[in-house]
Amino acid sequence: MQAQTELYNKKMMKTFLSLCMAIVLCACSGRNGGAKGDDGTSSGDSVCTVNVKYATEFSVRDSADVRLVRVGKKDSFALVKSDDVKVPEGYVKVRVPISRTICMTALQLSNFTILDAHDVVKGITGTKNLFDEDIKKRVSDGRIVKIGMEGEFDTELILAANPEVIFISPFKRGGYELIKDTGITLVPHLGHKELNPLGQAEWVKFIGMFIGKEREAEKVFAGIEERYNALKEKVKAADFKTLPTVTSGEMHYGTWHAVGGKNYLAQIFRDAGAEYVVKNDEPAGVDMEFEKMYSLAANADYWRILNSFQGEFSYEALKASEPRNELFKAFKEKKVIYCNMKQTPYYEISPVQPDVMLKDFVAIFHPELVEPDYKPVFYKLLK
Repeated sequence: MQAQTELYNKKMMKTFLSLCMAIVLCACSGRNGGAKGDDGTSSGDSVCTVNVKYATEFSVRDSADVRLVRVGKKDSFALVKSDDVKVPEGYVKVRVPISRTICMTALQLSNFTILDAHDVVKGITGTKNLFDEDIKKRVSDGRIVKIGMEGEFDTELILAANPEVIFISPFKRGGYELIKDTGITLVPHLGHKELNPLGQAEWVKFIGMFIGKEREAEKVFAGIEERYNALKEKVKAADFKTLPTVTSGEMHYGTWHAVGGKNYLAQIFRDAGAEYVVKNDEPAGVDMEFEKMYSLAANADYWRILNSFQGEFSYEALKASEPRNELFKAFKEKKVIYCNMKQTPYYEISPVQPDVMLKDFVAIFHPELVEPDYKPVFYKLLK
């Protein structure tokens, strides 16, 4: 009887999984039910429905022949497969999929990297702290050009790259007015404004829509989401009586720069089972004097630092940069969590690996919740 019950349960589980797969396939099968082509898209006017679950800085609305995309509060784009399609007033028409673009930030580039879409990238701002060998090779042989940093763009190189659109992140020094004069469509990429780690990673769907890789983007993100939430729930289920505390940042030119209490990194700390000492409502970074930070973080159990130290960073180097650093509990107990951007492709790939970053922190805060042989990717305790 028990064997029959087990067999029945297995059959029911198989049926359930098949039903789930059918639902997923239907969601991306398109409105006309066309057959899948060699390029991974369906025939006819069918499209893969893009569902935005965590990101707040872009939204999508599909219809039979146009995809309406809003970015931030003021930019709207109509993605079409044919130039003949009429679009609503106020929307900038973009023919998709695009085959040539320029990326302005490492965050944007991470979306193309995880989608295996470097062929679409024809220009980047620079190669400082760049690890990806394929991108470096493309820059070296001229397939990707360096257009200069924000505020100092080389318009001749931009025109030579012949991009159909340029993805911008309008939050630094600007310089986009010169590019606007070229007539090239500028598309804001606001992943940096997301407060949820999964919201930032979900911008892979945004890029997927422009380059015709919606299905790949949905699949990639589904994996990220599943791994992140599974570990988050595991931490939550542990129900710790007390949580370790963590601070972030260090002194630079007389000021301590730390991420705000609503920053996506602060959320990762919380999801990893730690309490972040900065509890303000600032999403971005906050600057404060040493004394103020010390009052908040003197007894923090852990201290997270991200920098580009030349050589091997150490407690001696941390003390040399600011002698008062040795006063922190985390310094005394050797619990500094560290990542060196000269040794790790942090900004280059971490935006689409919040699940990996979460696991790094869980391995430090609650090592019993991860496998004993886990090797951190971005963050580890400083020796």
